[in-house]
Amino acid sequence: MEYFGIIIGAIFVSNIVLAQFLGICPFLGVSGKVSTSVGMSGAVLFVMTLATLVTWLIYVYVLVPLGITFLQTISFILVIAALVQMVEIILKKVSPPLYQALGIFLPLITTNCAVLGVALLTQSKNYDLLEAIVFAVANAIGFGLAMILFSGLREHLNLMMVPKGMRGVPIALVTAGILAMAFMGFAGMV
Repeated sequence: MEYFGIIIGAIFVSNIVLAQFLGICPFLGVSGKVSTSVGMSGAVLFVMTLATLVTWLIYVYVLVPLGITFLQTISFILVIAALVQMVEIILKKVSPPLYQALGIFLPLITTNCAVLGVALLTQSKNYDLLEAIVFAVANAIGFGLAMILFSGLREHLNLMMVPKGMRGVPIALVTAGILAMAFMGFAGMV
């Protein structure tokens, strides 16, 4: 039941994008088309899960024993950047089709603060390794859900007659706000 609460909470109640406002840059920048949102969501799922696993292990087995937990944020940033670069190199060699499918999304994830946010939140919530992985996967699914819903709405808005002053970013921000309010309806579930 505890894992169910983590999953529902991360996807719907405290969505990483719509409630915690992490990962807003790719949310607004890459959400123009549903196809790009799906690609970005898949890349975020992969990297967020792997980054959380590695940062949790580094925190528990390196930073805490050495008494240098104050270096948590900077070490997590370095680990995530290095991890994304290693994944990119490995995918290029091992699976060129997957590398091509992820395309520009892998380098974009290096600067996605949602990945760092989830890694830091797992430590602040004192999750064990399995809870941390479940939390990371659920947050990535929540990120993907928000991205795909938002991109679908944006594609639909492109077909509508939006007033000239509201076209582009203004209507996107209004739509994101309404979507965030819709997700607030899940509050109290967990």
